[in-house]
Amino acid sequence: MDVGRYTRTAMLFHWVIALGILVNVALAWLWPYLADEKVRPAIDTHKSIGVTLLGLAVLRLLWRFAHTPPAYPASYQGWERTISHVVHWGLYLIIFAMPLTGWIMDSAYKDAASHPMHWFGTFEFPRIGFIMTLDPALRNKVHDGFGAAHGLLQWLLYLLVLVHIAGALKHQMQGEKELQRMLPG
Repeated sequence: MDVGRYTRTAMLFHWVIALGILVNVALAWLWPYLADEKVRPAIDTHKSIGVTLLGLAVLRLLWRFAHTPPAYPASYQGWERTISHVVHWGLYLIIFAMPLTGWIMDSAYKDAASHPMHWFGTFEFPRIGFIMTLDPALRNKVHDGFGAAHGLLQWLLYLLVLVHIAGALKHQMQGEKELQRMLPG
């Protein structure tokens, strides 16, 4: 069966963002076990990857609106198409919401002004100024609230990625060449 494929640009966005998410998840799971002097660099790398993913998410969404993805194979049931759409748009939501909640949380950190954030150790990446100037009690509530949201989104991310991978593997095992749609070559 001939399978509709995604463009090389769509594939590049997909795999670079997936890799960035994987690295960021690994960093978040690892830093509690790191030696004290390694924790701050791991957190700073996590933040740098996060803001990079936010920029890539904007570009990916613009690309997606300008380029129609390939049609699903005719063998897909209606419920499979519905779940696929929900999962894909949920993942789009996550790739925006995770970095935004993290950036807001970081901007509300009580010591943000004295601990600048540098993008991969190079230039200073700005925090959200109006959040940094909030009353300290409100800023602390913003920090805690967006931190909690960031944590909840993490579990939604795990669920959506699991369903995404399971769906792709299900169709691949049924001979639908699903993986070839998003793999280069």
